[in-house]
Amino acid sequence: MSQGRILVVEDEPKLAALIGDYLRAAGYQAETLADGSRVVPLLRRQPHDLLILDLMLPGRDGLDICRELRGFSQVPVIMVTARVEEIDRLLGLEAGADDYICKPFSPRELVARVKAVLRRVGEPPSLPGLITDPATYQAHYNGIPLDLTPVEFRLLDALVARPGRALTREQLMNHLYEDHRIVTDRTVDSHVKNLRRKLEQAVPGHDPIRSIYGIGYCLECRATARGKTPAADPGDGE
Repeated sequence: MSQGRILVVEDEPKLAALIGDYLRAAGYQAETLADGSRVVPLLRRQPHDLLILDLMLPGRDGLDICRELRGFSQVPVIMVTARVEEIDRLLGLEAGADDYICKPFSPRELVARVKAVLRRVGEPPSLPGLITDPATYQAHYNGIPLDLTPVEFRLLDALVARPGRALTREQLMNHLYEDHRIVTDRTVDSHVKNLRRKLEQAVPGHDPIRSIYGIGYCLECRATARGKTPAADPGDGE
């Protein structure tokens, strides 16, 4: 029985075929693509459960693809590359990748990472006690209405959809305004500060939003559920 639909974007035919074979043997639907310029149009037409994305591709590079994807999709991305420098790993994760694997690698290891990422993103995407209604932009936390602005609601929705995952300020900006206006990092920080205040009013002593120094923010669902308050990061700009 199929466990999920996976798109493999790899321009080395033998490697792409090998990855596809291992994924199918593990029970996944796998299709391959070699041209980077075709990835975004395909994913807009046909949603997938996970993307395995080579960094260096003809037509368009993997980092550019990943950044555009995060403007409209939260499909999990495992980035594959022959580059091993730390800066490349950092750039891949900042662009929105969920994991990163360097060539050469074992196909079995890649399948294991696919399972781990899908298991992680398949966990309930909600903060315990939080109820949201996208149709009305209303949210309740532990039965208390949060009285969020539309921008604050979109910010909360983006964080809740990726529990435990760091989201850059640029990624969050893409979710805040429907007209995609240009805003600064400080604008995001200001909205996070207001959202934190309203969550704190509903559940005093609990701050589920963790600052990632130099990157952005993530939602610590489990820590909050256990009654722990993540330490504030000195670099949150507040």
